[in-house]
Amino acid sequence: MTILSVCIPVSDSGRTLGPSLHSILLQDTDIEVVVLDNASSDNTGAIADSFDDPRVRLVRNEEALPVGENWNKAVSLSHGRFVKVLRSGDILLAGALDKQLEVMGDNGIALCASQFEILDERGVVEGTGLGLPGLIGSRDVRTVMRTLVRRGPAVFGPTGAAMFRRADFDRVGGFRGNLALPMDVDLFARVCAFGRFFGMPEVLAAWRDSTYRLRAEITTVAQLTELLRFQHRLGAEYPELIGRGAIFSGDLRLARAAAERVRGRAAATAMRRPQLRP
Repeated sequence: MTILSVCIPVSDSGRTLGPSLHSILLQDTDIEVVVLDNASSDNTGAIADSFDDPRVRLVRNEEALPVGENWNKAVSLSHGRFVKVLRSGDILLAGALDKQLEVMGDNGIALCASQFEILDERGVVEGTGLGLPGLIGSRDVRTVMRTLVRRGPAVFGPTGAAMFRRADFDRVGGFRGNLALPMDVDLFARVCAFGRFFGMPEVLAAWRDSTYRLRAEITTVAQLTELLRFQHRLGAEYPELIGRGAIFSGDLRLARAAAERVRGRAAATAMRRPQLRP
């Protein structure tokens, strides 16, 4: 039986898929890699085929699926007991899979995630030792959910920093695609209801600037709305774990972020405004 499946749902990712696959295939762990090409119009499929590695299985959708359906299909095609999902452009650092599998060997751990670093387009490290504030070590689901609501889903960093069990993925019904931005962290939070979370202090994953393009394609209002829905839905589903205080803190954080963006846009507009002559 396959122990670990690494799933990469992709769409028009020819520019970023290669480095992701390269970082995965350099790992010593026995794995399968499922690349699900969501009807790309570029050379995504050719990039996957170019690796000519028996561990890589490329599947192509003839018609594009909504992002949530595509991600769920990618995991459904896997055979591993454990699963890691990567966005195209996420990078795994040396030894990442072995170290996380060792943690997941404890059946009390439902999900583990590592700290991460940010790379620029050239692969130069812009920041390291990031993520998981207050979540290093073994933490219960109450702590995880409250932290996610108070601080926001970005505390988890790249999707590829986390590892979970396929059985737990199936139990919660997979990804919920009606929230594209925090879709992965929404899954992680629900999976944590089946055990403890372990935050690893090691830096095992990297997040390229290019992978932020999903955020860039979503308007500020839409981003804040999705994050608001994310935390209120979790609060409604797990009221005994999150509580009103955490929800209120999360709402204040989003309100401050909205106000800051309004001030930033106002300042930019003022800078572009022509000076009036007397």
